[in-house]
Amino acid sequence: MARTSIRTTLAAVAATGMLALGTGVLAAAPAQAADGDRWHGCPWEAVCIYPQDAGWNNDRPSAVYWDGVYQLYNQEGWHFVVNNQSDKWVDRLCYDSWGNNCDSYVQPAGTTWMVNLSPMNSIKLSAH
Repeated sequence: MARTSIRTTLAAVAATGMLALGTGVLAAAPAQAADGDRWHGCPWEAVCIYPQDAGWNNDRPSAVYWDGVYQLYNQEGWHFVVNNQSDKWVDRLCYDSWGNNCDSYVQPAGTTWMVNLSPMNSIKLSAH
């Protein structure tokens, strides 16, 4: 399953403070929202999924999850997933509908990724 960690890339840019773009320079802000802040519309302490092929959808997630196991309905194709939870919280995508038989990738708090949700049937949020 292909994954892209946008926050990791932005954090690397933010660490240097700027990115050269041809003849110009782009100053970069820190990639992670401060504790308690929304991140791309995702509430603090939540995990959010955005609509298929819609990017950040004007910072409007299509699904918001807080804790436990949730079945995924009509989540096909590529989506952004944001884990805006505090440290020690993770989410995992699972092939069955009950939070078992999960993918080996564990998304840590404070990260985002783009993932194909077609083979997934549930998302599991838990303290790590």
